[in-house]
Amino acid sequence: MSSTAEPLPLNDDNIDNANQETTPGGKQQVRWEVVARTAGVMPANIMVGRLQAEGIPARAWQEGAGRALGLTIGILGTGFVAVPEEFVEQAQDILADENQIDWEEE
Repeated sequence: MSSTAEPLPLNDDNIDNANQETTPGGKQQVRWEVVARTAGVMPANIMVGRLQAEGIPARAWQEGAGRALGLTIGILGTGFVAVPEEFVEQAQDILADENQIDWEEE
């Protein structure tokens, strides 16, 4: 099987021009702040889903060694939830409301 694909040009000028044409405002650095720590990454993923449902960009992660070993407790088992710094207060309010749910309601 022969391939006729050619590599993409490595000229950084082309990349920068493409970004400026498609991304208004150019490059912008996003600073992420941790808003929650959980026992394992699964609860962190659930929190991220809740925040994203509210329109807040969010990420969940766990230390690489803990993930590789399947740890859910201790320092390496900790899951983290992070949001851009401009959404920290809003995210904390949403997550605080989640902790106030009365599951015994009838």
